[in-house]
Amino acid sequence: MPVVNFGTRVPTPLVANRTGIASPRPPFPQADIYFFNLLYYIHAATGKMVPTGVTQNVVRNSGATGSRSQRRARSGREGLIGDEGLSGKGSNSVKLRHYNERFVLDAIRRLKEASKSDLARAAHLTPAAVADIVDGLEAAGFVKQVGKRFGQRGSPSVLYRLMPERIYSVGIKIGRRALEAVLVDFAGELRARESHEYRYPDPELVRKAGNTSLANFDALVNGLDDASMVGVGIASPFFLGGWIEELGFPADLGDRWDAIELMTHFTTPTKVPVFIENDATSAALAELVLGAGARFHDFMHISIDTFVGGGLVQGGKVQPGPHGNSAALGPIPVSPSSLDSAAAKPGRYPSLLHRASIYVLVNHLKSRGIEITRVRELDPMPSGAREPLNEWIEDCANALVEAIIAIASVVDIEAIVLDSILPRSIHLELLAKVQSQFSRVRATGIVAPEIVPGQFGPEGSPIGAAMLPFSALLAPDSSVLMIGKDRTRLLGKLSALAGQS
Repeated sequence: MPVVNFGTRVPTPLVANRTGIASPRPPFPQADIYFFNLLYYIHAATGKMVPTGVTQNVVRNSGATGSRSQRRARSGREGLIGDEGLSGKGSNSVKLRHYNERFVLDAIRRLKEASKSDLARAAHLTPAAVADIVDGLEAAGFVKQVGKRFGQRGSPSVLYRLMPERIYSVGIKIGRRALEAVLVDFAGELRARESHEYRYPDPELVRKAGNTSLANFDALVNGLDDASMVGVGIASPFFLGGWIEELGFPADLGDRWDAIELMTHFTTPTKVPVFIENDATSAALAELVLGAGARFHDFMHISIDTFVGGGLVQGGKVQPGPHGNSAALGPIPVSPSSLDSAAAKPGRYPSLLHRASIYVLVNHLKSRGIEITRVRELDPMPSGAREPLNEWIEDCANALVEAIIAIASVVDIEAIVLDSILPRSIHLELLAKVQSQFSRVRATGIVAPEIVPGQFGPEGSPIGAAMLPFSALLAPDSSVLMIGKDRTRLLGKLSALAGQS
């Protein structure tokens, strides 16, 4: 990787980034306006200079092109970017400085705690450049000293960690049966969590539930010294009104959601940016940043929720695809179900969605006279539920093995990270069944991926959503947040996010 003198890095997309969502676009100049805007929000909210010394003038001079309305569209919010284009000497060196700082922040996050020499090696920068960056981040309150490392040659090394209490992010998952909201600190620790259940995702009920959580979290952050909220991430299924026949939802639900702009659906704190992503992709991002990403750079994340979904990670980046709909595992063809409760639909091929989804389990239990509305009601196990549960686990695992073979035949990955909203003990039963059945399959021509458990369960999607704003701050490639068909925009309609017209 080419490195120039004085600790500056050539501004090209790098494989080393492991914090965000991949994009084919180079990070400069247009995409970096999002990072500059986020730093400006921090500065505006805290009244303190952000580590890079970005001012509103630098934000306006960050390389935006096109008309005023086009630039507002790219920012996702109006009034964030002024009319000026790139001007003045030193603009490139400023951007390189931002780029290097983000590499250092990312390295501290991944290493948990690190010395300046550790960071210089991780970020491929000179020790002098890293020392200057770390001192600036410490002065701004984004990193802190946590002790010294002894036992090596020379003087003990001072160790640094992220300052978790400095900034916070909110993640909201709009589910088909509940809205989950979390407050996450800068180090990725869960600080608060709220759940709001409903029979179906009526847009007005969802809005009220989200606004309640946002108001509670905002009050919590405002009560902390020198803390600020830097972003809100929203994770939602793209086809929220789809498959209404399976769930008994109102026929007009999809049309109602298609008319809604998620960017403005909730009442967010003033000047706090909003980021949007698919719920399964968000869960994969959570695993990449805080979970399995420490072991694997290339994996498929499978989320068993009301409907099964997935997220693809390659080269340490989530790959959403040109329509933001990559790894939509539900439509994968599989063999017919062995469950007598799973009636075949005329003209419809059997798919993974119709075998490896929670709604299938709920329906199968109902066919045996066991009525539940939430899978948490399986802990403790209701009387008579064990046998039909085992039947579903067997059938679901068979379908997942078929899907894993299909996935590994198309994409070369190290691992399958399997997670679900099931009670943890039941999820581990399902995982063990998948591992056992896959180990007995002889699939010539593929490299068998390791099958491992996810770490977050029902909290995967909201935590991943909360990581979106932090990825904007940490990721060296700030274009990671360009979601949907047109990656120069942050789109708000679910149909637009899914690449529909």
